[in-house]
Amino acid sequence: MLRIGVFPSALLVFMGSIDCLTTVVGVLYFRAVELNPILAGIVNTSLPAFVILKLATTVLVGLIFVQTEKILMKTSNKTTKAFNFTKKLLKCTYVGIIIFLAIVVANNFIVLTNAI
Repeated sequence: MLRIGVFPSALLVFMGSIDCLTTVVGVLYFRAVELNPILAGIVNTSLPAFVILKLATTVLVGLIFVQTEKILMKTSNKTTKAFNFTKKLLKCTYVGIIIFLAIVVANNFIVLTNAI
């Protein structure tokens, strides 16, 4: 049975929030720059808009994962290849995003540490 639970989504939201916080601190106090070309313009134009967009997106992604698991668990036949593939895909996606965010947060801390 899948039962991933809310923890990975909460971890995702937490790490996304830390990414947002370290980005704002770096931009405001250490002249760091946002490397994401989509968000760089927003960071340079309006930091509050960046924070709202970043946090809203992070929470939305976390909620999508929770809702996806709920929908998947409503499947009546949990022995099909499709169910097993989807279950594995969901777990791999969780792991991939969490690893990616861990790298991003680690990079942000390295940048801030080097700036001090």
